[in-house]
Amino acid sequence: MERLNMATAILMLPFLVLVIFGCAEAQQEPLSAKEYCNRGVSYFEKGQYDKAIADYNKAIETDPKLAGAYYNRGIAYGEKGQYDKAIANYNKAIEIDPKDARAYNNRGIAYGKKGQYDLSIADFNKVIEINPSDAEAYINRGHTYMKSGNKEKACSDWKRACELGDCTEDKTAKTKRWCQ
Repeated sequence: MERLNMATAILMLPFLVLVIFGCAEAQQEPLSAKEYCNRGVSYFEKGQYDKAIADYNKAIETDPKLAGAYYNRGIAYGEKGQYDKAIANYNKAIEIDPKDARAYNNRGIAYGKKGQYDLSIADFNKVIEINPSDAEAYINRGHTYMKSGNKEKACSDWKRACELGDCTEDKTAKTKRWCQ
């Protein structure tokens, strides 16, 4: 009889482990919106964009006013080449926080990738309006001007970026080569 109980206990052990761990998981509290967002950033940094997007979705479900979750989800969609979805997320981030220059900058990049240069330039103009010393915005707007065929404005922006301190040797060489 003792052997039967021991055999039964051994057979039941895996089931008991599953029940115990299953209950432990069921009792865990859900993550906060910021925790989902932070975990999404970790996934993003590993190149796991779909997992990052899933966590940004959970962050947004938890807190629909968390502009950073929309912004980060936009970046992830941009990395996947899904520029319309990226732009939609930047739009929402901007709706929540109209002074977020990063969202305008990234939306400008996404518009540029789609060949919508006027919209791209308008977004870089907004970044510069928010932060006139943002050298990156001048560089990005300069690239957009160059793509749209306006070499003079491109060179002006690149020189301004250089004046603001974003003037690496590589950028200086490109500016000199293209702008003389």
